[in-house]
Amino acid sequence: MLYAWNIEKIIKDTLDKHNLNINYEFNNNLKVPMSYNVSTNTIKFNYLQVSGYISKIRIKETDENFVKIILYHVIGYYLDFKKNKHDLRILKYGDEEEIENLTSKIETNAWDYGRTLIPEQLLQSYDKVRELDKALIKSRLSNI
Repeated sequence: MLYAWNIEKIIKDTLDKHNLNINYEFNNNLKVPMSYNVSTNTIKFNYLQVSGYISKIRIKETDENFVKIILYHVIGYYLDFKKNKHDLRILKYGDEEEIENLTSKIETNAWDYGRTLIPEQLLQSYDKVRELDKALIKSRLSNI
C-alpha cells in the first residue's frame, strides 16, 4: 500500500538523483494527482488523487514506479518552463484557441522533457501512461 510519506520519499530521492532544486509538498485540496507551480517552484501532490489515478490508468507496474512515472511527467513541466519562456498571460487573457494551443504545447513538452530523464526500464510504461492519460482526458471532455 502506498502512503503520503512513500510519495514524498520517491519525490525527494528522484529530485536528489537528478540534482533538481524543486520544493515539494502534500496538498489535499489539489484536484489532480501531482502538479508543478512555476511561481513557487514547487511540486504538489494529493495522495488520494494519486491513488485514484493509479486505479484509472491500469498498467502492470508497481505503485512506486507509477508514482515515478507521474513525477517525471511533472518534472517535465519544470524543465519546459526552465527552457521555454511561455507567455502565461495567454492562459488568463487569451482567446479559446490561444489557450488551447499553449496548454497543448506545454503538455506535449512536459511529457517529452520528462521522458528524457526517466530510467530506461520505465520508458515503455511511461509511454503507455502518456497514451492512456490522453484517452482519459478525451473521455472526460466528451462526458461534459
